[in-house]
Amino acid sequence: MRLTQPVLGRRALAAAAAASLAGAARAQGVSGKVTVVTSFSNDVTAPFKRAFEAAHPGTTLEVQSRNTTAGVRFVQETRSNNAVDLFWASAPDAFEVLKKAGLLEAYRPRAQGIPDTIGPYAINDPEGFVTGFAASGYGIMWNERYARANRLPEPKEWADLAKPAYHDHIIITAPSRSGTTHLTVETILQGEGWEKGWTTIKGFSGNLRQITERSFGVPDAVNSGQVGVGVVIDFFAFSAQGAGFPVKFVYPSVTTVVPANIAVVKNAPNTAGARAFIDFLLSVPGQEILLEPTIRRLPVNPAVYAKAPPGYPNPFNGTIGLPNFRFDLGVSERRYAVVDALYDQLVGTNLEGLKRATKAIGDVETRLARRDNAQARALLEEARALIAAMPVTAEEAASDAVAGSFSGRGGPGPRQAELEQRWAGFARDKYTAAAAKAADAAKAAG
Repeated sequence: MRLTQPVLGRRALAAAAAASLAGAARAQGVSGKVTVVTSFSNDVTAPFKRAFEAAHPGTTLEVQSRNTTAGVRFVQETRSNNAVDLFWASAPDAFEVLKKAGLLEAYRPRAQGIPDTIGPYAINDPEGFVTGFAASGYGIMWNERYARANRLPEPKEWADLAKPAYHDHIIITAPSRSGTTHLTVETILQGEGWEKGWTTIKGFSGNLRQITERSFGVPDAVNSGQVGVGVVIDFFAFSAQGAGFPVKFVYPSVTTVVPANIAVVKNAPNTAGARAFIDFLLSVPGQEILLEPTIRRLPVNPAVYAKAPPGYPNPFNGTIGLPNFRFDLGVSERRYAVVDALYDQLVGTNLEGLKRATKAIGDVETRLARRDNAQARALLEEARALIAAMPVTAEEAASDAVAGSFSGRGGPGPRQAELEQRWAGFARDKYTAAAAKAADAAKAAG
């Protein structure tokens, strides 16, 4: 999906709208510093900061940049002496963690024209603790020049990335370091089911070139052509297209469109300023800023799409994701830390072993495409089953015995460390056995 440059001067429109809002801001008595903890980059936050401060003279928006996981931890650890007004991020399950911990304050914005849902998904928390200001989908981004040079096919589904052609051409962020990647992984697990979902995730992870520590590292590598394919949130690709990079993006069928959110932190130093910023995000001028080429988020106000450039995706027309798939925040919240730890141990710690086994299987598959061999295929199926094997079931991952061992605060406890060590050893043994099975298959293939 490629977007053209917008024809409207959006910054000019935002500035004019900000001036018209300034009088109302003074009437509200909003002033002082508003502090927001966010996972968004400066490309996203800077236009909102300028427009909000113009609309609210005497107010300063202070942006503290942290990845989602670190941001959640920061709010948790400073709860007794909170100096933060707002938490602003893409991953809705992170807000569920904060809400359950009693670290958010309810607020219902005054915005008009925003529906209750996007497809089957509620835009706002029904109790008023979390507000959706934009929508996001998750998918696959690739560099067209890189793909042509390396003869990579255009991917359409997550399972496509497990094909031998993509080996060493994919980049992802560790879900333990990125709320958006965590949500991508959790979406696959919910959309495909625990066992099949992990088979898909480990399938394409076996073709990874690199695991980055920050979400921004993925689009940067794809934009520059260092790596061909990235697992990303949609706006990374759309903003790159707006900046002129030769990239494309696809939503796999197993994806979901969920709100990117903002919430007032409990005991905020500037509650009035925090509420004013939320109201600004949901105003028409605030929603139009989302269409900026450097941002390219999906507004939650359907009327704003009339001003979007040609080809802009619209989550309200039912073209993104499976129509009946509903992301379950409760399921995600219960096993949040467990899913992160499983990926770290099954993939991150054992990436080289996973890649060796995946490469060995792919090499035999290529040979069998030229000359088939039933014995070799049977051995490959055994190798794939070894890679796909999981040390815990979905029920165990959400149980008190397992999930209860992951506090998410103060570092790993003894039980968490024991589980992580066990999972890492489990994966290491399975991948070694899978590589051996692939070697047997290669001998059988002749």
